[in-house]
Amino acid sequence: MECISVFDMLKIGVGPSSSHTLGPWRAAERWIGELKEQGLFDTVRSVHVALYGSLSLTGKGHATDIAVVMGLLGTDPETVPTENIAAIMETIKSTKTLDFGGNRAIPFQLEENISFKREFLPFHSNGMQFIANFEDGSSQTETYYSIGGGFVVKEELAHAKENKATFKTFPCPIKTGEELLFYCSQKNKCISDIVLENERSLRSDAQIDTELKRIWNTMLECMYTGCHTQGTLPGGLNVKRRAFDMHEKLKGPHSYSNPQEWLESIRETEVKFRQIIKWVSCFALSVNEVNAALGRVVTAPTNGSAGVIPAVLMYYLVIENHDGDFEDIKKFLLVAGEIGSIFKKGATISAAMGGCQAEIGVSSAMAAGALTELMGGTPEQVLMAAEIAMEHHLGLTCDPIGGLVQIPCIERNAMGAIKAINAAELAMDSDPKEAKVPLDKVVNTMWETAKDMNSKYKETSEGGLAVGVFLSDC
Repeated sequence: MECISVFDMLKIGVGPSSSHTLGPWRAAERWIGELKEQGLFDTVRSVHVALYGSLSLTGKGHATDIAVVMGLLGTDPETVPTENIAAIMETIKSTKTLDFGGNRAIPFQLEENISFKREFLPFHSNGMQFIANFEDGSSQTETYYSIGGGFVVKEELAHAKENKATFKTFPCPIKTGEELLFYCSQKNKCISDIVLENERSLRSDAQIDTELKRIWNTMLECMYTGCHTQGTLPGGLNVKRRAFDMHEKLKGPHSYSNPQEWLESIRETEVKFRQIIKWVSCFALSVNEVNAALGRVVTAPTNGSAGVIPAVLMYYLVIENHDGDFEDIKKFLLVAGEIGSIFKKGATISAAMGGCQAEIGVSSAMAAGALTELMGGTPEQVLMAAEIAMEHHLGLTCDPIGGLVQIPCIERNAMGAIKAINAAELAMDSDPKEAKVPLDKVVNTMWETAKDMNSKYKETSEGGLAVGVFLSDC
């Protein structure tokens, strides 16, 4: 069983998709690194990338080709100025050259050097092959799979032993919800404390806090940007940004000049039931509008579901607890990350493998469980909340119109956030001993449902809304 840190589940990257954008980007970076390790990088004459299966079927809408190019350039999705991506692509198109790895120019034409192949490679729907042609006339092909949430593996799973060994170093190795509850009971600790113990085997407390603050600041900045940006999203669907107009109607008279002051100003606004629903929806929509525009977001656990966790955490900070601080944020993210890892180990977080239940369903479960701990719930109630949230996403398909992470994806984040809050409230008022469905059962059920689901509904845009609604209708 692989070692999965909170920082594996919550990664900073560029939209619109963790599996179709961030994953291929990271795969290209990794391939270049391996060429350098083998002493082959300087002898590369040209490169070709073949995208297979779901990466091909919805690759254009997910900007997979752009992500691959950015990876081949050696740029980092965590730090690259996203506003420069369009200009970089135009330069490559006009010069027909690529600054390979940021070190040397090679001939490159987007339409010729990246190909989209509808057939599926074995192991996973998101397969890709990187082909290097060398100066001596030889070539080398490497196959990678983007398995969801920005995770990338090679065909031979070369690092499986390393991951397994690292996993065993955890003081509390956890694969299931039952094992998580065992450690909580044995040590008489809450879930966030157990997760923190494991993280400490990989990093110092200072490193953990620094990275969690960076993740939260990215989430907050993303919500802030989305709520203050007007216009139409790219891609051809002409989807109007809605977070801006919602925010204009909700915000109070208090002035602010940065994301933290903005958060404080929201605490002073009216919080009747309807306003609460609108605020939560606004937060979620804002993140996924930024994501759809190739902005910087945090995979939580994927880009397509990136709005749920920040929306629910923001709800806690501006509605539920005005004294909420970094310690609350830290607990929330630790719990959310652990719940997400349980789903990844026992099922999938890839919509190309499991439909949207694997993205929005998992993110809603992560948020529900994390919120429950902050509200004083027991470890059993935390897992109950996660189970309730996923139970009511089972079977949710992935059928993005035009292959874009816009319809119905953006709205689904708002719905997933509201369901997470509702699930937490239900769990807080329930006795887990009377629960009929434990978390591990719903994880197993989600995986069985994923395997039974028709491939048309697994991020291929070959069924459901994706074919029921035509681009001309939009």
